[in-house]
Amino acid sequence: MRKRLTILGSTGSIGKQALEVVDKYPDKFKVTGLCCNSNEIIIGQIKKYSPDFVAVLDSSLANKIKSKFPNLRVLLGEEGICDCASVKVDLLLNALVGISGLRPTIKAIKAGNNIALANKETLVAGGELVMPLAKEYGVEILPVDSEHSAIWQSLTAKNVSRILLTASGGAFRDWDKEKLVEAKACDALKHPNWDMGTKVTVDSATLMNKGLEIIEAMHLFNVDVDDINVLVHRQSVVHSMVEYADGSVIAQMSYPDMRLPIQIALLYPERGDFAFEKYDFIGKTLTFEEADEQRFPCLAIAKYCAKEKGVAPVIMNAANEILVKAYLDNKIKFYDIPYYIRKALDAYYSGQRITEEEQIYEIDAKVRTFVQDLIDKR
Repeated sequence: MRKRLTILGSTGSIGKQALEVVDKYPDKFKVTGLCCNSNEIIIGQIKKYSPDFVAVLDSSLANKIKSKFPNLRVLLGEEGICDCASVKVDLLLNALVGISGLRPTIKAIKAGNNIALANKETLVAGGELVMPLAKEYGVEILPVDSEHSAIWQSLTAKNVSRILLTASGGAFRDWDKEKLVEAKACDALKHPNWDMGTKVTVDSATLMNKGLEIIEAMHLFNVDVDDINVLVHRQSVVHSMVEYADGSVIAQMSYPDMRLPIQIALLYPERGDFAFEKYDFIGKTLTFEEADEQRFPCLAIAKYCAKEKGVAPVIMNAANEILVKAYLDNKIKFYDIPYYIRKALDAYYSGQRITEEEQIYEIDAKVRTFVQDLIDKR
């Protein structure tokens, strides 16, 4: 039988690549549901994959879909996306961007859906609730990020000493601090190795992306923050490593192509037999460097929030989302991002623990308003 698959964020980078994987294994998947914000690409996806239902945020797009596909179940708005996540399937891929991915994850877990997770904020903001809930409902959370997929594949035994989380270093890895002061968003988007969405690419340039991944790894693999080390690995061939107590290190290596970790998550527990591109090791050099937290203070801020837990990562994440957008709109400078994140933490963090889901959305909304006001008053 084919695996019933719902994709949240089907028109984004991860969603489109997931559908490329589906195309390679037509006998293994039935695309049951598709979801996006407002991208009309979904109309072509509906024609090709004939899902049972779709969900979109934009009402005009919803009406257009209804007119073209009168027999298709069309769900609308944030509630519609949550309803989409609540439909029982074999696997739900959450490739939404931002905090909007948290509530659908929780709905999917309560529906008993296994989740291929590409939405960082689900665990950054809600990991303390999501992981116990997944355990309660017997749901598997399968990592899609290349780094977490690599760790997952490398965890072959107990007695883990530390996790070595690799980073490309982003577009500014060779820029000195004086030059970074004036670094533009258009430069940040020139990632040397990966083709990703704008938000993730800017996060890669600030190393906030790696900070978010530390928090994710902490929750996914139940490890202490101090046992997760970041190494800048320019070639993006070693996607991460696990070091064991006996000193041995197991690494997952491949050509940098997001379709591989997506394929691994979608096909689990099977292993696929299609290689999108194989890496030729002959004549190549692999290098590793320590991450520079002086040039990239977002990484240090994320480590602090990871240790603090509670609402600290929620505050950091909310502030960062607003600040990345402002940076992309050329309203702030590169180092304004960590500066205003610290401002938000000073204003809203005093050791609060997370006790319920709504608490996350409440603090998230307050921080977004606070940071946006600071930007507007500049």
